[in-house]
Amino acid sequence: MFVLPDTSIWISFFNNPNSTISGKLASLIEEDMIVICPTIFQEILQGTKDQESFDLLNQKLSCLTQLQADPYEAAIGAANIYFSLRKKGITVRKSNDCLIAWFAIKFNVPIWHQDRDFDSIASQGKLKIYIP
Repeated sequence: MFVLPDTSIWISFFNNPNSTISGKLASLIEEDMIVICPTIFQEILQGTKDQESFDLLNQKLSCLTQLQADPYEAAIGAANIYFSLRKKGITVRKSNDCLIAWFAIKFNVPIWHQDRDFDSIASQGKLKIYIP
């Protein structure tokens, strides 16, 4: 089973290498069970502090299994998630979370997160949540 860690998990991994989350993520990486989507890839890289870190992280993340899809199909799918939730009175704070959720749903991969928007999305649709 593959897992899609959200940026919130990666931030915890980088900021607190001795945490339970970091240990679990490291294990999943070693077992080649991690996938990444373009939005998370971008969010991680834009958080780097210098070119050396950017290049190293780009190289490491590029080794992960990458979820790929047509960008317009992804945009329409994410917008549909956002729109359908809004019709039900649920507002997603970051539209990028809808895009990440769309990739997880499309590829039938559970998302591992620390962001309540994903719980809202999952409560109304097909998004699966990974709980270690």
